[in-house]
Amino acid sequence: MEIFPAGQRPSRRAPAEWFTGTVWQDPVVEAPEPARLRALQVRFEPASRTAWHTHPLGQTLYVTDGVGLVALRGAAPRVIRAGDTVWIPPHEEHWHGAAPDTGMTHIAMQEALDGSVANWLEHVSEKDYSAPPQA
Repeated sequence: MEIFPAGQRPSRRAPAEWFTGTVWQDPVVEAPEPARLRALQVRFEPASRTAWHTHPLGQTLYVTDGVGLVALRGAAPRVIRAGDTVWIPPHEEHWHGAAPDTGMTHIAMQEALDGSVANWLEHVSEKDYSAPPQA
């Protein structure tokens, strides 16, 4: 067993090659093999977001604060709020982030397959980000 006291592991700014805007990540767990679980608390400032990406074994998002958006390739964004849980199936191209005027925080949970948790693609265009949300 290992306990990580709060504040022991520093926040890190999410890499610009995979995120638009200011995004902060705090580790929750990166379980050693044979476990595969990886989880981060991710804080998106207003209008910040991920690039398009997929996960080999899918991803679960649990929104803890604020209002955000999530979208699948070819579909309008959907609004997500604190308390919502989102499941994205394996290999589904998607993005997620904050609403234009409101920050959003979520816990992102995914499993590693052969050491990989995500396949990063291109940045989300302003056209895709600003599309009217699905009702």
